[in-house]
Amino acid sequence: MPKLIRMYITNVLIGFGIAAAFVAMLLYFNLANLWHLVTHSDAGILAVVILWFANGIVFAGVQFAIAVMRMKDEDNGSGGGRRDPIRVDMTRMVRVRQEAPAKRHFTRR
Repeated sequence: MPKLIRMYITNVLIGFGIAAAFVAMLLYFNLANLWHLVTHSDAGILAVVILWFANGIVFAGVQFAIAVMRMKDEDNGSGGGRRDPIRVDMTRMVRVRQEAPAKRHFTRR
């Protein structure tokens, strides 16, 4: 398996693990009375699964983005340098060939 695919799968699993911990904390601390809503509803388990999955997508994306941004770029030190500034003569006038058309006022029909 290529390294990039392995890294993606690893970071997605880490992101969904973080999402599971996040949803567990939401339920444990009973934010917005969430524990009561989940335990006293017929679709409570489905709500928890959807909450975990939606947060898993977000956390997996963030986790993979952080992993990609932390990848090391090999720099050998021979990249560019200072460039000479370009001189532009700002004192010359520029002729305008045509005047801008006058604004038209439209009326409702």
